[in-house]
Order: sequence, then structure tokens, then C-alpha cells
Amino acid sequence: MIHSKAGVPRGPRRRTRARRPLRRGAALGLPTAWGAIAITYKLACPLAQQNGLGARIVTSAVFLAVGTGLIVQVRRSLLRELRQIRQIAGAAQNALLRPLPPRLDGLNLAAAQLSAERGAVVGGDLYEVLATEHGVRVVMGDVRGHGIAAIGTVAAVLGSFREAAHDEPDLAGVLRRLDRAVARHLRERARAEHPAAAGPDHDSALAEEFVTVLLLEIDEDGGVQALNCGHPWPYRLGATGVEPLARAGPLPPLGPFPLPPELPALSCGQLPPGEALFLYTDGAEDARDQHGRFFPLPEVLATVAQHPLPLPESVLGSVFTALLRHTGGTPADDVAMLVLRNDRLPPHPQPGARSGDISGSAAGAEHTAEHTVARTSPTTHRH
Repeated sequence: MIHSKAGVPRGPRRRTRARRPLRRGAALGLPTAWGAIAITYKLACPLAQQNGLGARIVTSAVFLAVGTGLIVQVRRSLLRELRQIRQIAGAAQNALLRPLPPRLDGLNLAAAQLSAERGAVVGGDLYEVLATEHGVRVVMGDVRGHGIAAIGTVAAVLGSFREAAHDEPDLAGVLRRLDRAVARHLRERARAEHPAAAGPDHDSALAEEFVTVLLLEIDEDGGVQALNCGHPWPYRLGATGVEPLARAGPLPPLGPFPLPPELPALSCGQLPPGEALFLYTDGAEDARDQHGRFFPLPEVLATVAQHPLPLPESVLGSVFTALLRHTGGTPADDVAMLVLRNDRLPPHPQPGARSGDISGSAAGAEHTAEHTVARTSPTTHRH
């Protein structure tokens, strides 16, 4: 049963429903008219009964015009329906992988995703950034496979993260919530795809399905903590160059293996103002050119991320341009990239510092603030 929302007038909806038969009748009216003209000409016109060359040419021209009109009308109807389907699909995909704000809690953001499935905006890659009372929390993930089949798992992971990021006080709790959401989704999917299976067979039906997940937490002071389940480590872009955020071995991906009893978050140091993190899925590094060579992501980042660091959207655009040039078109796998730059003001000096240090620090903070505003102001005019 469909319940209408309170306060919504029902008159316009009834008028819309009443117009639907009229629209359908109008869509069928022109083809019917063309068909009636052709039949009337064939049965009633004396010229159509003659066997001369001129009569045959005229008859052929009439039926050619009728056929062309029918084809044009059918094509218009199909294009109209295709536009409506694309609008609905685009709205659903944007609700699933919604656009990120250009700025969040002092962090400048830019993200983009390229699906290997033709006509799809969302594939098997996922990302989300949320400002919570525990800090800014980030998820980047990659579902096994790509395209339409992976969207259900993406929805399960993102839905769980958007709730757990606010509820759980530490990253370990967030990761366990994601693990339970993935396991529940895979069980339900196994029952739907393999209804004849029962008991343990449900779990074995999708035993090869998994999700790589990277969780980050950035506190007010720029401290970064991470939990990594089989995902590539992001790159830190700073004054010293391009380097991985961490080199520790990740945990297994979510799905095939249970999480360990202890999940201590890895401390990844500080993200000072002006530095950035570049998160990506393995579709970026695994992209190959026509000679089978992998995309040199670290080298491209070293070229793009010059000091002072450009805006995140500029970094993202340059990397995507280089990637598409390397592959000669759409890559064979889904690709997602996310850039976070710390544009927060430096902390104020502690009480008790020497007057010279205070004045010098204040002048430096003022200069940094002016420089930061000058660099971040274009984000308010994104297209």
C-alpha cells in the first residue's frame, strides 16, 4: 500500500494521472494516422490500382513516406523514454554516491568516480566523508567486480558507514559495523540468487565476494588514524614530496574472513595545514596502456602536487586527464579518487610564550590565513 505524505494536495496528482491516457493516445495517434493514410490510398485511390510505371513510383513514394513517418515517431518515443530512464537512474545513483561538499570542517575536498560499465555513473567503488563529533571520518572502498552487479554491496557499505561514523566512538566499532553489514548483505544476496541452497550452502554461494575498505579519522589537530582492510594506502602530498601514508600490511578484505578480536587503529602522524591525502582504488594503479604498462600514479602525483599544493579539484583533474590519456579511453576497471587538503589555520601559540615568538607566530598565522583564503576561495564557484 502506498501512503501519501501529509499536506500534499492530491488534485494535481489526479490531473497528472488523467493526462497519462491522453499522452499515450497522442503518442499512438500519429502512427495510426499514417497507417490509415496508407490503407486509404491503397484501397480508395484509383492511381494505386494502376500497373503503370508512374503509378508504381507514386505508390512507392507514398509507402516510403508512411514508413519514414512511423520510424521517426517510434524513434522519438524511444528517445523520450530513454531520457526519462536516464534521469531516474542518475537521481538514484547520486543519492547512493552523493556529491561531496567542497569544504568540510576545514578540509578542502574533491572526489570523482569513473565506472567501467557503459552508461553507469556508480560502479563498484565507494567513498564518503563525514564530519562527526569524533573527527572527520572517511571511507574508501572497492567491491569485487564492477558495474551494476556491485551497486547493492556499495549501498550496504555506505548506508552502514553513514550511521556508524556518528554512533561509534572509535574506528574499530565502525569497521565491525561495516563487516556485519557486508555479511548480512551477502547472505541475503545468496538467498535471492540461490534459493535452492540452504544452511551453509548460502555462505559458500558467494564465498568469493569481498570488499576492500580503508577508514580514516582526522581529528582537530590534524592527527590521522587508519584501519585498512585490503585497500591501497593513500598518498600524502606535502612539502617533502609524495609518500604513502603508511607501509604496514593491511587486514584481509571484508567478506571472506572474520575480523580479529583486537582492532587497534594505526596512528599515521599529522596532516599539517597545506598538505593533502590522495585516496584511490586499485583501478587507478592497475590501469594499463596499449603496451600493457601500468599507470605510473606516484610519478604523476609528484608532477602534479608541486609546492604550494594546488586545489584538490585541480589535482584530481590533472590525474584523471593523465589516466585517460594513458589508457586511451575508459579504463577496464572502476576508478575512484578522493583528495583531502588540510586548510585549517595553524594552532594559536600557548600562553607563556615569549613576546617575540607570539608576535612572529601571529604574523605567520595571519599570512597563512590570507594565503589559504586566496587559494580556497575558488571552491565556492565550482561548476
